[in-house]
Amino acid sequence: MNKLRIGLPMGSLQDATLTMMKKAGWNVSVERRSYFPKIDDAELNGVMIRAQEIPRYVNDGVLDAGLTGLDWITECRAQVVEVADLVYAKQGLNPVRLVLAVPNDSDIQSVQDLQGKRIATELVNVTNDFLARNGVTAQVEYSWGATEAKAPELVDAIVDLTETGSSLRANNLRVLEVILRSTTKLIANKESWKDDWKRRKLENMATLLTGALLAEEKVGLKMNVARGQLDAVLAQLPAMKNPTISGLADSEWVAVETIIDEKVVREIIPALREAGATGIIEYPLNKVIP
Repeated sequence: MNKLRIGLPMGSLQDATLTMMKKAGWNVSVERRSYFPKIDDAELNGVMIRAQEIPRYVNDGVLDAGLTGLDWITECRAQVVEVADLVYAKQGLNPVRLVLAVPNDSDIQSVQDLQGKRIATELVNVTNDFLARNGVTAQVEYSWGATEAKAPELVDAIVDLTETGSSLRANNLRVLEVILRSTTKLIANKESWKDDWKRRKLENMATLLTGALLAEEKVGLKMNVARGQLDAVLAQLPAMKNPTISGLADSEWVAVETIIDEKVVREIIPALREAGATGIIEYPLNKVIP
């Protein structure tokens, strides 16, 4: 049987990744202290490792594919195929930012002010490349964690990932510059990508994973509408495409079904009711395939 060896991220991305995979159709069971999850797909051989390491193992062909962040792909300087861009993170469906930050009361006001200064980060290569582009030479040291707490006592500045900015604010830091915006990527080894079976498997995974993410922000709506009020109801629906309209046993009524952004539901449902819709049902979605 053909097998695809895929790296799944441990740590901050783990829960979000396993939830997304479940919605996409794969049940992944991770036993305590085990690095080899059980996946209900005999064609997938999963390994749980840190997101930081996945690009290197995919680049070297130890893994056929993996889920990791653009930040770590860039840091490892991995030469891999980016199969899909999956915009999710630990706390939501937005890119994370890699930022240069300094204490609120620091005299440092620009990148150039970092000349000769000390910077702590987990992404040493990315930081050095950023400084080089700006003509700055500084001492960049690897941070083993708690990076936000190191300025100003141990270092002059930090380069760190932030999703909401709350940790930076809690540590009295301000963002000096955004170095890059990172999203989760489904990546593949270049040689594995040349294999027809592995490529098809990855393309199918990309379709389902992308569909699961699209569904995160959308819901389905069903309702009954008298034909005389159909135009007024349809005018309230910002559908992805034209809504589905089906006849009912009573020829004077139709059933309307559509998909909309979840964030607008609370405004749309009252408007639909006022326009004449009845029996309105909202339901969650697992996947939306464009």
